[in-house]
Amino acid sequence: MTEQQQISSLTGPEESRRIMGELQRGASRRDVLAMLAAGGMQATLAGSLASTALAAQAAAPRKGGRIKVAGATASLNDTLDPAKCSNHTDYIRSCMFYNGLTSLDGSLTPQPALAEEFSTKDAKTWVFKLRQGVTFHDGKPFTSADVVYSIMRHKDPSTGSKAKVLAEQIEEVKATGPHEVTIGLVAPNADLPAILGTWHFHILRDGVTDVNAHMAGIGTGPYKLKDFKPGVRSLAVRNDNYWKPGRPYLDEIEYVGISDEAARVNALLTGEIDLTMAINPRSVDRIQGSPRHAIFETKAGLYTDLIMRRDSAPGANPDFVLAMKHLVNREQMVKSIVMGYGEVANDQPLHPSDRFYFKGLKQRAYDPEKAKWHVQKANLGSAAIPVVVSPAATYSVEMALVMQHAARQIGLNLDVRRMPADGYWSQHWMKHPVGFGNINPRPSADLLFTQFFKSDAPWNEAAWKNPKFDQLLLAARVQPDQAKRAKMYADMQVMIHEDSGIGIPFFMSSIDGHTKKLKGLSPIPLGGLMGYNFAENVWLDA
Repeated sequence: MTEQQQISSLTGPEESRRIMGELQRGASRRDVLAMLAAGGMQATLAGSLASTALAAQAAAPRKGGRIKVAGATASLNDTLDPAKCSNHTDYIRSCMFYNGLTSLDGSLTPQPALAEEFSTKDAKTWVFKLRQGVTFHDGKPFTSADVVYSIMRHKDPSTGSKAKVLAEQIEEVKATGPHEVTIGLVAPNADLPAILGTWHFHILRDGVTDVNAHMAGIGTGPYKLKDFKPGVRSLAVRNDNYWKPGRPYLDEIEYVGISDEAARVNALLTGEIDLTMAINPRSVDRIQGSPRHAIFETKAGLYTDLIMRRDSAPGANPDFVLAMKHLVNREQMVKSIVMGYGEVANDQPLHPSDRFYFKGLKQRAYDPEKAKWHVQKANLGSAAIPVVVSPAATYSVEMALVMQHAARQIGLNLDVRRMPADGYWSQHWMKHPVGFGNINPRPSADLLFTQFFKSDAPWNEAAWKNPKFDQLLLAARVQPDQAKRAKMYADMQVMIHEDSGIGIPFFMSSIDGHTKKLKGLSPIPLGGLMGYNFAENVWLDA
């Protein structure tokens, strides 16, 4: 029972609201005692209840105040157009100024947002009942026409939408009432509400053509745009007509980009900024050593993966693949590489927070003897095996060196070849028999599997082809029954674990740093800063 509930149970809901209201207007503990005594409450109980009321009031969100936030990037290509968002800086601004039909919670389950309800009978035709009484920042009412326009513009090549490939599955979007939209898909997809909960599908005003110049960030979101200089900063002020009662809490948010991590940490510790992201685990002690600052960890599905191409030697030999997977000392890597800010993974790409994560998969152990057995069975010869790494694939250098040391102990010669970060993704990623990738969290299992494991996926890193996997992927996509989908996704995770050329040693946490006065952060496993949606959720303590 919360402090607020305790007060209500003893005084009644009306008196509880009156007490909390007086506290918010500045009443002291003595004032609360006087109020309770006037109502005939005994002094001992009144004293206890006054303390409880003060604790409840202290924990409650407060309105007012200003914060300065630093992200890890800034560019002249920064945009206010949700369709063109390409990095966390764009996502953060988009969450300040816009909303989607749905939003994703801490388990990446889609929840109602601008759509109060969504339903389907066949996963192909979806009906979204829209929230009424919502207005854009300029006072224009939100209607079904805005939804039709915002979603269909992704299909227009001239828009340059980063989500065009996702929008291609949408056949039509029709206004079936002033506050109802029906979306018809080319083929069934039970994950449509999750897709529409991502940043690119935030809703604009009907007819907007140049979001950056013409309408200047006008959306239905918690903040209004006051100033925007691409590559420099943005300034957001509270939307007093926001459709979520009582939100947002802050008066103003200034957002800047600081690419150097050490500079971000210094800016936080000197008080220049109040909140920042992408903290290196080795900087955590500095922040925690400050009495005025703290870190916030989000456990998410971010991973750097070992890629063993199944279409060329040595990865075409399944025994080599299994040998490499058994050479991964996962516990040691989490401890020494990310300083404990990560979780041991099991060569399955879904994070444990995902609603479709399969818990029943036996953990693959670090087992040099078993690795040696597979190496001997593979009959690889004595030639060194090149392993391509780069700082661009986060921690791949460190991971490969740990594996190289373990491999020496069983007579396997791994030749770690370091490539520069610049150009790595275009010149080296997926272009060598053995290398590394780096995968950001995805909002749904279907999207992750489709992009990285389907046989014909352009980002099928290991060139792994499994017809049964492909069949299950399509079957799960059209299956509206969540329990049946979970069973299909479990089978697919087993296939990836046992047969693919992808090794996933651990998941990396996102680490944010903030002043202790900042409250309200909670994890959403799409990335740091609450999956970039911190703006409407945080407040400043007194």
